[in-house]
Amino acid sequence: MSKKILLAHGAGGRASYELLKSLFLPLLGNEILNLLDDGALLSVDSCRIAFSTDSYVVNPPFFPGGDIGKLSICGTVNDLSVMGARPLAISAAFILEEGFPMEELERVVRSMAQVAEEIGVRVVTGDTKVVERGAAQGIFVTTSGIGLIPEGVLLSGSRVRPGDVVLLSGPIGDHEIAVLLARGEFSLQGELISDCAPLWDLVERILGVTRDVHAMRDPTRGGLATALWEIARSSGVGILLEEERIPIRPEVRNVCDLLGYDPYYLASEGRLLAFVPKEEAERVLEAMKGHPLGTEASIIGLVTSENPGKVLLQTRVGGHRLLEPLTGGQFPRIC
Repeated sequence: MSKKILLAHGAGGRASYELLKSLFLPLLGNEILNLLDDGALLSVDSCRIAFSTDSYVVNPPFFPGGDIGKLSICGTVNDLSVMGARPLAISAAFILEEGFPMEELERVVRSMAQVAEEIGVRVVTGDTKVVERGAAQGIFVTTSGIGLIPEGVLLSGSRVRPGDVVLLSGPIGDHEIAVLLARGEFSLQGELISDCAPLWDLVERILGVTRDVHAMRDPTRGGLATALWEIARSSGVGILLEEERIPIRPEVRNVCDLLGYDPYYLASEGRLLAFVPKEEAERVLEAMKGHPLGTEASIIGLVTSENPGKVLLQTRVGGHRLLEPLTGGQFPRIC
């Protein structure tokens, strides 16, 4: 462990995982936190509730397909959704830099209000702090949320089993590349927009087909590779992916080829992974394809008992590549 906090500690990859394991879990750990799911499952009387929180520091705060306001609502809604929970209520806290334009703040809040109304979730409490000029990069937002888990639904990264099929709802990396293009660096231009979107309606469609879903995850920081590595570690299984089945837009591939990025580590903000028994896979895939956010869904891999804790990618040429978690910092800030 480094003696100082590095940008890599917030990138969602190996450094983040080591920080959790070496500092946060030894001091704060319990049977709920130790699962390291996207949210906590809490029992209140006869109800099961999911609770989640996240902070958003995306730079720039406005990008094609969204902004930090939309992202903050969708991000927390999606963390609840992949726990199988219907989102009920959200809190929102703002850290604003002195001098931040009031017009831009109104734009952010209007965006939050619009997407919250579309989802059917309410912002019920919050907080605002203003810090001196230079102490923050314009605007940071933290949202927390609670959701109700239906009877018969139990999703966790620790429940994945050998024989499960891995499904992906759509192309990866759109969000991170859209944010990169919005920064105007490297003289790059493109028409790509962020995939930022609320996932609850898609999750509800899946759970309407079968409650026999073992886990879901939205591949945000650290991308597809890191999300799958976390699942493999949590359940003690191996995951074998087929490169040809993983959807990636040509625009994303082109930027990756130009800048040396790896698409499997790019963040998405409107995609989900689902782990289901083999006998349920085709029905779930059909349900996903019937939803606007899942039209490009695909079966991308299989969970195995071999190579526990590891993710292997079967390449187009027939070889295998080991997908480790993201190492180093993420560029740019994408959530």
